[in-house]
Amino acid sequence: MSWSFSNDKPIFQQLEERIVLEIISGRYEPGSKLEPVRELAMTAGVNPNTMQRALADIENTGIIYTKRGDGRYITENTEIINEIRNRYVLKKTEDFIASVKALGLDEDGIVKAVREALEQGG
Repeated sequence: MSWSFSNDKPIFQQLEERIVLEIISGRYEPGSKLEPVRELAMTAGVNPNTMQRALADIENTGIIYTKRGDGRYITENTEIINEIRNRYVLKKTEDFIASVKALGLDEDGIVKAVREALEQGG
């Protein structure tokens, strides 16, 4: 089954985001091997060249690396994974704050809304 993509940004960037999210959320264990490019591309429903580009960009972050002739692996360095996770959480938090500020909430209103959402199990 193909992954779904939006029209708001290039597919390779959406692939990067999804794969990184799967790594930082624990779907892939540190040190584990990623599926081959062609398999990932087929699963996502994209051209292998597009997947290759996404993986090359992810590799530049240090969260994955290539063992020549053996494929790509998730880093065993949990500090890198945690750093990328923290940046992701910060970005999502900044986006959330900007969106609720646009609705007219101030800092106290934002904190109250988050507390209420957490109390309701959100």
